[in-house]
Amino acid sequence: MSKEKPVIAVVIPCYKVKDKVLNVLNRIPADVAHIFCVDDACPEQSGVFIKQSCTDKRVQVLFHDKNQGVGGAMITGYKAALGTDADVVVKVDGDGQMNPEILHLFTAPIFKGLCDYTKGNRFFRPEDVQSMPRLRLFGNGALSFLTKLSSGYWNIFDPTNGYTAIHARVLRRLPLDKMSHDYFFESDMLFRLNILRAVVLDIPMTSVYTGEQSSLTVSNVLWPFLKGHARNFCKRVAYNYFLRDFHVASLEFVLGILFLLFGVIFGLVEWHAGQTAGVTASAGTVMLSALPVILGVQMLLSFLQFDIQSVPRFPLHQNLPDE
Repeated sequence: MSKEKPVIAVVIPCYKVKDKVLNVLNRIPADVAHIFCVDDACPEQSGVFIKQSCTDKRVQVLFHDKNQGVGGAMITGYKAALGTDADVVVKVDGDGQMNPEILHLFTAPIFKGLCDYTKGNRFFRPEDVQSMPRLRLFGNGALSFLTKLSSGYWNIFDPTNGYTAIHARVLRRLPLDKMSHDYFFESDMLFRLNILRAVVLDIPMTSVYTGEQSSLTVSNVLWPFLKGHARNFCKRVAYNYFLRDFHVASLEFVLGILFLLFGVIFGLVEWHAGQTAGVTASAGTVMLSALPVILGVQMLLSFLQFDIQSVPRFPLHQNLPDE
């Protein structure tokens, strides 16, 4: 870090958190220099409530005329934080599920030069998993695998966790205006960080569930999340394996898909023809279908093994100048 005492900024997206946000603000550590609360066109007027009720001079309230989603609120908050002298910017939700008092667990690894970005992981301790609602447990497990695949960070879990911290030098290099404005924001952030080759680290944490209904429902996010992960996976593979560099894994990826498609399509065509003519397929026909499928699967597994070993391991911010 360039300063003797690193500067921390906190961004809090505010939407329907009027009854809990003051408690969150009161628990933010005293050595945090800047706090940005973003009222994302909240119907409860959380921003006005904060301005009227909070006397903390560190707090600045930013307003949206129209609701932009959690990603849009974070983009506004990030831009405001980048206008200060902050070294690290932390995201904390205003609903009370994240403990602001453990904020330094997220900033410390960045200050020590171990990583560029930290995020919470509610699955680290078995005791925390047992207390988690089963629907969230299943949903996060499925989303974690999709995020590993699309982002390339095979070493992280709980991708929708919103408790995060990022080094300002790295944040400045993210294309904030191109990032997702909705609940896909955290997953999209990981994809963008991988393109930069930033190091990401999970921080074990416990969330507090008070029986509130989550606005992140399966029916609302299933298709957008599937589409977003598929898009990001294709982009990441194209950037990292064909534009920036070319590996044996690049060939394995292409040939694996071609072999797999050939084997499946050829097998289906021959099976249909045999069923129509009432003829049993010969051993040679079966092998001509099965062998490409086996080779294709093996090549794709080899590609995945290479991809898992390619997780960024050298912090980016240490080699970036201040701007």
